[in-house]
Amino acid sequence: MLIRKHLEDLPALGVPLHLALGVFDGVHIGHQAVIARVVEAAAREGGLAGVLTFDPHPIRVIAPNKAPTALLETLEHKARVMGELGIELFIPLHFDMDFAKMEPAEFIQKLTAAPIRTLAVGEDWRFGRQRGGDVAFLEKEAAARGFALQAVAPVMHDGERISSTRIRQAIRDGNLAAAEEMLGRPYSVCGTVVQGEKLGRSLGFPTANLATADAQLPPDGVWAVWARLQDGRIQPGVANLGIRPTVGGNARILEVHLFDFSEDLYGQGLEIQFLKQLRAEIKFPSIEALRTQIQRDTDEAKVVLAAHPKNIRPST
Repeated sequence: MLIRKHLEDLPALGVPLHLALGVFDGVHIGHQAVIARVVEAAAREGGLAGVLTFDPHPIRVIAPNKAPTALLETLEHKARVMGELGIELFIPLHFDMDFAKMEPAEFIQKLTAAPIRTLAVGEDWRFGRQRGGDVAFLEKEAAARGFALQAVAPVMHDGERISSTRIRQAIRDGNLAAAEEMLGRPYSVCGTVVQGEKLGRSLGFPTANLATADAQLPPDGVWAVWARLQDGRIQPGVANLGIRPTVGGNARILEVHLFDFSEDLYGQGLEIQFLKQLRAEIKFPSIEALRTQIQRDTDEAKVVLAAHPKNIRPST
């Protein structure tokens, strides 16, 4: 996948561009409907299928008090998912107050300095200063500048529009089945393996501690998980999410024990798919009681995972 971070970089690509525009938090099936339009256009007409998005999330700049505290994906995770949908060009534009003040006409003028052939947006997408750009504006620009505009209707689920907000709430509630239906794939989070206190190793169950930035996490507890390693291998495991009260923890940590695995993962990226919650996090009366329960959790997770395919996405 090609990555370009400035509008000024696009003309040098020298090929027709078909771009989906939006924030795309979660890349849910509503977003996928928009992305599919540019993938189809590129296949039909030639050129590159791309996504133009924004980093950080614009609401965190414009109205931080209204912004979600957690997002469904990191930027790198978002790019990976989009690559699996057929996107060849990823354009994460830096969003700040200066960018927010840009007039819609100026944005389109800068964008169309490149050979834009298709723009695809959600039919209610708005952009530019005071959200002055909308589909009606883009239709006029398309007619004047010679690109095709695809305005895509919202996708519904259980009678309501699919949104990142709905998916985040489903994950917070532990309703991962509903989240999967709206995402069009099992929910997963990406993180980097960081140094921990090695408590799991002392108990006979070494764990990889993940720094997951501000990704939305499910309820605390013990989960059967699939893990995709940085090199693409997929491993079964059991994860604990919570503060670890038995050992006096006070910070929320995601730690993953991979079965029959002993390689050094420090500094590497992992993608964790939460398959099933085995139990809530509880405080045990002793370290030995905790050790015994971890063995039970491990045994149960193996049974759960054996009954489910490796439906975390393969490496691309």
